[in-house]
Amino acid sequence: MQAQDIAQYLSRHSDFFEQHPQLLSQMQLPHPHEGQAISLVERQSLMLRERVKTLESRVAEMVRNGQENDAMADKLIVWIRSLLSETNDALLPATLLGELKNVFDVPYAGLRLWRTRPDLAVLDCAQPVDSDTVSFANSMRVPFCGSNVGFEAASWLEHNGTVQTVALLPLRAGALFEAQSEASTETFGMLVLGSTDPDRFHSSMGTAFLERIGELASAALARLTV
Repeated sequence: MQAQDIAQYLSRHSDFFEQHPQLLSQMQLPHPHEGQAISLVERQSLMLRERVKTLESRVAEMVRNGQENDAMADKLIVWIRSLLSETNDALLPATLLGELKNVFDVPYAGLRLWRTRPDLAVLDCAQPVDSDTVSFANSMRVPFCGSNVGFEAASWLEHNGTVQTVALLPLRAGALFEAQSEASTETFGMLVLGSTDPDRFHSSMGTAFLERIGELASAALARLTV
C-alpha cells in the first residue's frame, strides 16, 4: 500500500483509532519545534494549542481594530461638531484646519479653494493655484498618500521644507468618492495634510478614512464657493 492509500483509508474510517487505541500510544512523531519524538496524542494537543493561539491572536486583533475605529469615530464627531458650530464663513477654513490638526494630531494642514466667493477672496485659502494642481485634483478618484516630491500643495503648509509625506484630498460637492459620476469630477479645492514622519502618509496605507475627511470637508466648505 502507498501512503496515499493509508491516508484515504483513515479518512474513510474515522473510528479506526477508537477501535485500536493502543496504536495511539505506540505511534511516535517528531515535535514540530524541538525535534524530539512525541506521541500522536501529544502532537494533536500541540496542534490544537497552536490553533487556539492563532484564534486568540485574531480575536485580539479584531478587538484592537474595533477600539481604534471607535476612537477614530469619536474624534470625527468632535471635528464635525466644530465645523457645524462655526457660523462665520470667513473663519470656517481656519477652524477646519485648526481642529483637524488638533483632533487628529496632524502636524501640518493646508487648504486651497479655486472657486471662492468674491467676498472671501482675501482669505489665505483663496490664493491662486497652479493649473496643473487643479488638473491633478480633478483626476483623483481617491486621496493620494506618499512622499513629498515637490507638490505645489506642500508649499501651502507651514515649515514645508521639513515635510516628508503628504496626503492630498480633493474637494468635491456631491456623492461619495467611489460613487461619483463623470459629471461630478470637477473639484473646487484641495486639502493637504503633511508630516515630517516618512511613514505617516505612506503610499500603501488605506484611504477610506481620508475619503470621509475629504467628503465632510467638501460639504462644509462648499458654501464658500460659487
